[in-house]
Amino acid sequence: MKLKEFTIPFSGLKQGNHGFAYKIGNEFFEAFDYNEFNAAEVNVKAVLNKMSTTMEMDIAATGTINVDCDLTNEPYNQAISSDLHLVVKFGEEYNDEDDEILIIPHGEHQFNIAQYVFEMLVLGMPQKRIHPGVADGTLKSEMLDRLEELQPKEQNNNEENTDPRWDGLKKFLTDK
Repeated sequence: MKLKEFTIPFSGLKQGNHGFAYKIGNEFFEAFDYNEFNAAEVNVKAVLNKMSTTMEMDIAATGTINVDCDLTNEPYNQAISSDLHLVVKFGEEYNDEDDEILIIPHGEHQFNIAQYVFEMLVLGMPQKRIHPGVADGTLKSEMLDRLEELQPKEQNNNEENTDPRWDGLKKFLTDK
């Protein structure tokens, strides 16, 4: 079982809310063989609401994850804030196919939330990762300079460089 500290032993808990807190670093993602992040500093808070027949868990994460910019490959800290609501029910067999409902067998006394935390954090990251210095122009990078050089130059003299095949159609615009 991955990351034992993420195992929630609910059998000895009374009904009501119970809080759990975790500090997540890069070793958490390495346990999943996930290496797209350079470093991570994320605080995760989980609140388990134990009821007579079911349980509900609210998981919230805030922090920063150091990633490489998609344009410049420069590393930067990306802020992350993500949350997940999970319903835990009892059933015949273990089933975690639904991303919001976990079914555990009758008689179980614990469950692990590491996979849910992992997916929540990975999906909480923006798909396109752009260094904040690219948008505001403060980042000076060799890659940005090269991209600017390779950008197509605009042609200002559009009238002179027209396609002769379209000249006949332009007459219709003026012949009204």
